[in-house]
Amino acid sequence: MGTITEEIKRRKTFAIISHPDAGKTTLTEKLLLFGGAIQTAGAVKSNKITKTAASDFMEIERQRGISVATSVMVFEYNGQQVNLLDTPGHKDFAEDTYRTLTAVDSVILVVDSVKGVEAQTERLMEVCRMRDTPVIVFVNKMDLEGRDGFDILDELESKLSIKVQPLSWPISKGYSFKGVYKLYDKSLNLFESNKTKIAEEIVQIDDLSNPILDDLIGQYANELRQDVELIDSVYDPFKVDRYLKGELAPVFFGSAMNNFGVKELLEKFLEIAPVPQSRESDKREITPTEEKFSGFVFKIHANIDPRHRDRIAFLRVCSGKFERNKFYKHVRLNKEYKFPNPVTFMAQAKSTIEEAYAGDVVGLYDTGNFKIGDTLTEGEALMFKGIPSFSPEIFKELINKDPMKAKQLDKGIRQLTEEGVAQVFFQEPGSRKIVGTVGELQFEVINYRLEHEYGAKCIFEAKSYFKACWITSTDVSKLEEFKRIKGNNIVQDKEGRDVFIAPSQFMLDMEKQNYPDLTFHFTSEF
Repeated sequence: MGTITEEIKRRKTFAIISHPDAGKTTLTEKLLLFGGAIQTAGAVKSNKITKTAASDFMEIERQRGISVATSVMVFEYNGQQVNLLDTPGHKDFAEDTYRTLTAVDSVILVVDSVKGVEAQTERLMEVCRMRDTPVIVFVNKMDLEGRDGFDILDELESKLSIKVQPLSWPISKGYSFKGVYKLYDKSLNLFESNKTKIAEEIVQIDDLSNPILDDLIGQYANELRQDVELIDSVYDPFKVDRYLKGELAPVFFGSAMNNFGVKELLEKFLEIAPVPQSRESDKREITPTEEKFSGFVFKIHANIDPRHRDRIAFLRVCSGKFERNKFYKHVRLNKEYKFPNPVTFMAQAKSTIEEAYAGDVVGLYDTGNFKIGDTLTEGEALMFKGIPSFSPEIFKELINKDPMKAKQLDKGIRQLTEEGVAQVFFQEPGSRKIVGTVGELQFEVINYRLEHEYGAKCIFEAKSYFKACWITSTDVSKLEEFKRIKGNNIVQDKEGRDVFIAPSQFMLDMEKQNYPDLTFHFTSEF
């Protein structure tokens, strides 16, 4: 292998984000096809067989056709190593996506040309804006009757509050979709609907006034000439540094389902996307090229393989070189651990690795030592910042249906909440368990997994709470008084921190007035 600096230079670590059904899983699959990581596209459905996408590996995802667990896929393309993190599109799993965004250096945002920018897309974009993450937009489904290219660009700018610039341009749309014109190298890609193969035909056209254009795309040639003239007059030449600062998003058009416009996206992405970046810790900024290894856990996933009761912590390497069987310091527990079988992923296929560099995501088998946000280092006591739990919005009490399985239920709910699927709060007396989530679907997933993975049956009873707030105060006596008076609404999170579950916005505002010495926090990072 090369030196640390050389290895980091050839890595690109990014996430694909989108609203549900915008085509994210399909795009992921097509990128893997280009990387040679899979041989046929799962979009090939015949009556006898239905292959599911390589990245959806949990049974409940197969049944519902949505991605609920972020998976990591690694492939090589043109000498570069691509680390692709697929994120749940479903809004109920937004928190998993927010945390994944802490582990990547850039993002590809998929937008449906028919539906345009949706609410979920706006929220995801806000998280990217918080960190100035560079974003490339892929406008998908151009072969369906969707919106006009210019309308989509306007909507992206107004709703996502970021400047955009097209780098490829669609020639018509819907049934008459003819292909894309690459503005950055003045070449034309003609479209033919083919879901399994990779689009090959590319025509170099240095001058749009060339009559060959009329032969190739007929009546659409003049429309394309006018569009390109307008684009050239409206947009300045593309500047990579503005994209890297998160100020400008390049836009590509295509159809992931028909494998069209994907190669342009991938090649331009690999050319301009950032290599692994520095990370803030509570002590100092950590640069990727430092000699010593450091990294943090941004996700924990249990039972990736249902036949083995395994639990894998996903670790983003932030600096130096990670090596198999070497002892590293687990900062929170202040203990040394070594990892004999660290893995890299190709969706469900895992392979053991010897080493990993900044930007890589490594899977570590875990027996329950890791929580989301944990840091591993070569000895330095530092913690990486920015992996919060958000205040849940839906609350249900977990009720055990089988008293003989109380232990399994307790273990199951603790492990699932450490994965970040939901949060659990404990209330004494009687150790009631209240589960809080961002969306309804998580309860379905928890219920399914408790029964199928831990053999514990439960039901959920809805609670009409408004919000959970972590409470702190410099005045211990005031905090104790508040906890005594509000006992019915005080719970502990699994770290044992005090949490106030407010019944309504009105009550929350009132308590804030009545107890000015208390601070109410809406994320767990304070």
